[in-house]
Amino acid sequence: MQHNPRFLQLVESVRTNIRECSIADLKLLLEKKSPVLLFDVREDHEWAKGHIPTAKHLGRGIIERDIETLIPDAETEIYLYCGGGFRSALAADTLQKMGYMHVISVDGGFRGWKESGGEIITPSA
Repeated sequence: MQHNPRFLQLVESVRTNIRECSIADLKLLLEKKSPVLLFDVREDHEWAKGHIPTAKHLGRGIIERDIETLIPDAETEIYLYCGGGFRSALAADTLQKMGYMHVISVDGGFRGWKESGGEIITPSA
């Protein structure tokens, strides 16, 4: 997908303030069977087409509204991914502004996960 210049500028401006991990980092973390709190922040229709196993869905449009109910402890480590790592970077920045201390955006997102051969859960029809 071709992103617009101002959107890219916004994402780049928050990347200096957030933590990111690679797809390889996430795979290693998940392989360790560590309890990993992983949220897919894509739109509902994207989630419905497939997602990373163990991920929970909390779309970018509602994450600020619902995160505190789901995760009241601001010290909890939270991983976020979207389609390519742009929206999750913005969501990570927002959650940090809300006081969450350990938010990590997955650079490469779902697209990177698929390209790396990662397992995908696709809801049955």
